[in-house]
Amino acid sequence: MELVSKWILAIVSIGLIVVVLLQSGKSAGLSGAIAGGAEHLMGKAKARGLDALLNRLTTILATLFMVLALVVAFFVK
Repeated sequence: MELVSKWILAIVSIGLIVVVLLQSGKSAGLSGAIAGGAEHLMGKAKARGLDALLNRLTTILATLFMVLALVVAFFVK
């Protein structure tokens, strides 16, 4: 059980890294630094499409990572 938990933790960790790296930055370049405040104040519409999917996947994988880390720590103790 310990070995299976470690393998699943490693896969989830790699998936989390990939998903985080695929996300675009909140302000891309100098134009984002200038216009970023205006978008924040005007209440930009919620992210749609790929950004929303990546955000949801990040939340799911981060939760799985935390739970699996606790499970592995319990088995290894």
